[in-house]
Amino acid sequence: MSHRNRIDVHQHIVPPFWANALPAHGGDPSGWNCPAWSVDSALAFMDSLEIATGVVSLTAPGVKGWSGQEKRDLARKVNEYTADIVAKHPARFGNFATLPLPDVDGSLAEIGHAFDALNVDGVVLLSNYDGVYLGDPAFEPVWAELDCRQAVVFIHPTMPPIAHMPGMPGPMLDYPFDTTRTAVQLVLNGVISRYPNVRIILSHAGGFLPYAARRIAEVAPVARNDVPPPDGLLDLLRTFYFDTALSSPSALPSLAAFAKPDRILFGSDFPYAPAPISASFTARQDGSAVLSANQQASINRGNALVLFPRLAALV
Repeated sequence: MSHRNRIDVHQHIVPPFWANALPAHGGDPSGWNCPAWSVDSALAFMDSLEIATGVVSLTAPGVKGWSGQEKRDLARKVNEYTADIVAKHPARFGNFATLPLPDVDGSLAEIGHAFDALNVDGVVLLSNYDGVYLGDPAFEPVWAELDCRQAVVFIHPTMPPIAHMPGMPGPMLDYPFDTTRTAVQLVLNGVISRYPNVRIILSHAGGFLPYAARRIAEVAPVARNDVPPPDGLLDLLRTFYFDTALSSPSALPSLAAFAKPDRILFGSDFPYAPAPISASFTARQDGSAVLSANQQASINRGNALVLFPRLAALV
C-alpha cells in the first residue's frame, strides 16, 4: 500500500442471491446493468487505486422489488452476507446495512440487529422509496433511532418518480438530481436540525447541491415560511458529508468551495462504475489544482477515520 491508504465510502457489494433474484423483482429501473462482482475482484480493484478499505453498500434499487416479510428477510440476508465478508477481511471492508424501507417497523428491527449483532459501520438509505423522500414525516421514527445511535448514514440515489428517458440511464443524470432533492428536503423539513447526531454522507459530491446551494437558500424562505433565513440554511446544508465518486474536474471546485474541509470523503462507485472509469475520475481528483496536498490526504483517509472509529482502531 502507498502513503494514501484511501478509505472508499462509496463502493458496492453485489450479493449473488440478490443479483440473481433482481430480474424477477422489477429489475433495475435506472436502466443500468448489474455488474459482475466478487471479493477477489473488489480487492484487486482496491489495490490498483491504493484503497485500503471499502465501506460497501447494496446499491439501488436495493430491496425495493420485494414486499412484506420477504423484504425484511432479504435485507437481513444481505446484511449478514456483508458482515461475514467484513469478519474475514476487517481491515479491507466495512458495511453499510440495508434497511427494508418504507417498512418502518421492519427497518427499526433491522437497525437493532445491524448495530447490536453485526457491528455495522452505518446504514445505507436510498434517496426515495416509492416516491416518498427521506424528509417525509413517515420516516421520523427511523431518523430518531439513527440519531440515538449516532449513526453514519450513506444516502445513495435511486430513480426519481419521473419517466426514464431513453438512452439516458438514471446514473447518468437522474441520480444526482434525486440526491439533491432528498438532501434539500431533509434540511427544509427540519430533519437535520432535529437529529444532529446522525452523520449523513451524500453520494457523488452531493449531486447538484454545492453548485445550487445559494440559489436554494435564497429561494426557500420565499417559497415557505417555516425555514431559517438564507445564511442559516447554508449552514445546515454544510452539515452533510460528501463523497467524491464520479466527481468531474469541473465539480470539484464547487465542492471544495462549499463543503466543510473535513466533510469530503473519497468514493469510487465500483463496480457500477467500472474500474477504468473509477480510475479515470480518481486520477483527475489526484491531479486537481483546487485540492492541496493536505486536502487530498484528508479526503483520501483522514476525514473518514473520524467517522469510522473501528477503522481508526486498526491503524
